[in-house]
Amino acid sequence: MGIGAVPDAVLAALTGRQGLAVWSEMFSDGVLGLDRAGALDPDTPITASFVFGSPELYSWVDRNPRVRLLRTEKTNDPGLIARRQRLVSINSALQVDLYAQANASRVHGVIYSGFGGQTDFVVGALHSPGGRAIVALPSWHPKADVSTVVPRLTGPVTSFQHSYLVSEQGSATIWGHDAGEQAQQIIDHVAHPRVRDELAEAGRGLGFPLRPPA
Repeated sequence: MGIGAVPDAVLAALTGRQGLAVWSEMFSDGVLGLDRAGALDPDTPITASFVFGSPELYSWVDRNPRVRLLRTEKTNDPGLIARRQRLVSINSALQVDLYAQANASRVHGVIYSGFGGQTDFVVGALHSPGGRAIVALPSWHPKADVSTVVPRLTGPVTSFQHSYLVSEQGSATIWGHDAGEQAQQIIDHVAHPRVRDELAEAGRGLGFPLRPPA
């Protein structure tokens, strides 16, 4: 539950829930919002490695017995993550491709940002009983005016084998589907409509048995 539009949107959408628990590398003001809405389990510690947010958040964290800050080696240990029941990891990415691979660190081969605990939490969530690993991103990069869904990543892969890929267009179910159906769902439900035909043509060139985009 880091910084940015994706965690802010996710946490805001969860305020109507109850009994939630937080195990994260870091968290910001959205977790305070969950607590005030009564969405968190009062008997489960909020566990993270560090906190970044408003003065109000820091005041709430100060000497709060419900907040437990551990070393990153603990919070990001896939084995410990996997012990959480039904843990859902939500990470963002700069690009995804038709192989359901995510790039969360490089732009044109140059490091844009660190990928933090993404790989740890993807692996841990997939081994959690009932867990899910989600990668969420906008379908279009407005400043660069390019699609964030590409036929094939040209640089390093940060993570793969996710449960779902999600954009403002919809969601693609990755886990449990063959490579062709994964690519089809990414084109139909994650990619921006402006590039779906182009992606389908490129995907066929890569050997995916694709239907015309939905």
